Amino acid sequence: MTAIYIGIMSGTSMDGIDLVAASFDPLVLHATLTVPFPEELRDELMALSSPGDNEIERMGQADVAYARLVGQAVLRLLEENKLDSSKIIAIGSHGQTIRHRPHLGFSLQIGDPNLIGEISGIPVVSDFRRRDLAAGGQGAPLVPAFHQALFGDASINRIILNLGGIANISVLPAGNPAHVYGYDTGPANVLMDGWCKRHTGQNYDQDGAWAANGNSIPALMEIMQRHDYFGKKPPKSTGREDFNMDWLDNQLDDWRNQADYDPNDDHPENIQATLLKLTVRPIKKAIARCGLPGGELYVCGGGAYNKTLMEQLRWKLGKHDWIVESTEALGLSPTWVEATAFAWLAKQRIEQQPGNLPVVTGASGLRILGTLTGSV
Repeated sequence: MTAIYIGIMSGTSMDGIDLVAASFDPLVLHATLTVPFPEELRDELMALSSPGDNEIERMGQADVAYARLVGQAVLRLLEENKLDSSKIIAIGSHGQTIRHRPHLGFSLQIGDPNLIGEISGIPVVSDFRRRDLAAGGQGAPLVPAFHQALFGDASINRIILNLGGIANISVLPAGNPAHVYGYDTGPANVLMDGWCKRHTGQNYDQDGAWAANGNSIPALMEIMQRHDYFGKKPPKSTGREDFNMDWLDNQLDDWRNQADYDPNDDHPENIQATLLKLTVRPIKKAIARCGLPGGELYVCGGGAYNKTLMEQLRWKLGKHDWIVESTEALGLSPTWVEATAFAWLAKQRIEQQPGNLPVVTGASGLRILGTLTGSV
């Protein structure tokens, strides 16, 4: 019998929940589904990412609402694709991160696995980060181990770049899985989407066309790059706690108060172009530091559909012998990579195999990740 796992992921962008039903060795996607967040729930999840009033009560309600949405989405995935729930080994549910504070020893994801299991009738693996955190790690990023298992090559250097709300890289040296590593490079869609929504009413910059109409602002770029995160050495990870619209507004205030501020530069599309550059530059630096003499870079996440961003990556990295494509070229759509990773992590948990890479997260060793709710 084919062992099928369901992977569920909603990331920093908070644009919806991705679900895949997958089997492995070889990888087969049996079903996929994206469910958008109801606006009220999305607004609450965004608000819970920053300190606020009555947080515990609100978090509890969001925990239930998110889990109900996931449970119902699983039922829809099964029904629309004529999959028998008894054939699903387990669900791997990442949950929605609302606070990531590894320097304080915690990372909080909500989405009650008990309720997901009750609605779906399928065992749920969740809480993937805390075992790694307990072992001294960042609890993130968790996908590099999956990237190596799926995309690693014996003769070609590869880098997998995920452009979700936050950008992260997995460096996969040819034929050398012991030296795989990765980390979050900085913001990606989290700032670009927020700025686009504020000024155009659209949830994201379609194809990066708006940014393409602007010119980046060097003085603003210089101010934003002073963020402490960019100077940290890996292992490191970040999220909305570091990069959010309030932070961006503070950077804009600092720029506008400079003596050499030029109001002629202060147009929304120029700021969007600068945010795109703020995404690309740390990625370029991270890849330069990896010491590999070129290879193949594959992009996943929503940013893979931003033509301007992809063009900038090709221009910056092509000079250094990196071929830049989306993961579609490897047979997996950029949309489904992260959800597939959590199906794989659920498989690792059920098979009692490690899911982290200590060199990536900083943990003291390999660990079996995730808590199983229900029996298999």
